Amino acid sequence: MNLHKLLLLILLCCLNFSLLLAQPTVDTLRLWPDGAPGAKGQEDKDQPMLIRYPAPEHMASGAAVVVCPGGGYNMLAMDHEGHQIARWLNSFGVSAYILTYRLGRNGYKHPIPMNDGKRAIRMVRANAEAWGIDTDRIGVLGFSAGGHMASTLGTHFDTGQTGAADPIDQMSSRPDFMVLLYPVISFTEDYQHSGSRISLLGENAEPATVRSLSNELQVTDETPPAFLVHTTEDQAVPPENSIYFYLEMKKRNIPVEMHIFEKGRHGLGMGAPGTAFSHWPELCEEWMLERGFLNQ
Repeated sequence: MNLHKLLLLILLCCLNFSLLLAQPTVDTLRLWPDGAPGAKGQEDKDQPMLIRYPAPEHMASGAAVVVCPGGGYNMLAMDHEGHQIARWLNSFGVSAYILTYRLGRNGYKHPIPMNDGKRAIRMVRANAEAWGIDTDRIGVLGFSAGGHMASTLGTHFDTGQTGAADPIDQMSSRPDFMVLLYPVISFTEDYQHSGSRISLLGENAEPATVRSLSNELQVTDETPPAFLVHTTEDQAVPPENSIYFYLEMKKRNIPVEMHIFEKGRHGLGMGAPGTAFSHWPELCEEWMLERGFLNQ
């Protein structure tokens, strides 16, 4: 081997080692280590988890986001609405926690998925010091039905159970901000996504329950700030879901930003390179910066 080839080999080895060091240490945690309340078994589908993507130490901002993949409460789009999103959040110093919440297809109806989401936020908040997280900068991000989950967490939170034996249960479940991507919001209007509603609530849910999970009707002065993204061409979950949620937020002077792109089907994730929709991640990062969520 000549000197040129040897130097090239050494350079490639160093580069690969540097890339390896740069990768986040991903681990998976059960939300309830001793078994989830209401679980029908011990399989992964019965035990909700957090897949933890800590931000690289040299750029960690102290912000964290619980990521809720979509899938109509029947499955989880774990790649383009989960792992890709976690890596994107890591790229600008945000720790990400992908939530594998329980699903209607496996017999888990409301309030079990919502309680999984609440527990996820409580767990991140309870471990904030150990994980280098600011307890006041824990957001939630969701796509489609995961957007319904995220908006539910932003409108149905609680302050925790004072004196609970489990310290995690003492934590507030309120997210500090929401990022909602082509979200399912309404369960009562013509533009609802009936598949998500049926998966979560069943065919014959009580009208009061349906209304309570139609989250544009549940916005209050305590609802956290939100960043919404949709497309005009979305036929599966029409943009009215985002629009009416935005209007309710605006009515109460809650900080909110919305981007509705003309082109794009449902379920685009980060968006295809070269399309207008693919700019939402940079717009979202700028919004988080302007709102103070990325301040170290």
